Amino acid sequence: MLAADPGASIASIAAEAGVDRRTVYRRFASREELLAAIYESRVTAVEQAIEDARLREAPVTVALHRYVENVIAVNRTWPVDLTRMLADDAIRRRRDASAREVDAFLERAIDEGVLRPGLPQGWASALLPQLMHLVSWQSPELSPGRAADVVVDTLLHGLGTS
Repeated sequence: MLAADPGASIASIAAEAGVDRRTVYRRFASREELLAAIYESRVTAVEQAIEDARLREAPVTVALHRYVENVIAVNRTWPVDLTRMLADDAIRRRRDASAREVDAFLERAIDEGVLRPGLPQGWASALLPQLMHLVSWQSPELSPGRAADVVVDTLLHGLGTS
């Protein structure tokens, strides 16, 4: 609900969840506390996605697919307004650390010849999350695994026929 309407009230969130708003307030003292818990859950899920992908040790194509599949699942489970989420300094620092892990992995992919060298600095790092975001929302009928197939194929081979 909060992804669709960041201004959704606690009462409407509780109704959607099938509980009384007092139940929500027993767990979260304020709307801000609820949002903080959601942001914490999302960033933790992304960190786990990175860890599970084994970006430093797994073969590049295996790690790439695993990472993309995991993050697509996170995107669909925790669809939040990233701009609002990243306004929290602690969350932004954790997200930035995760982004550095992925950047290092993409550099490894270039070094190992999986991605081509010579592209503008940060191009793969900027493109990959955009592809994951796009498939997460434009192709909800695809399982995370199949969606990852599309993203990885697009990243590695582009849209051309040659």
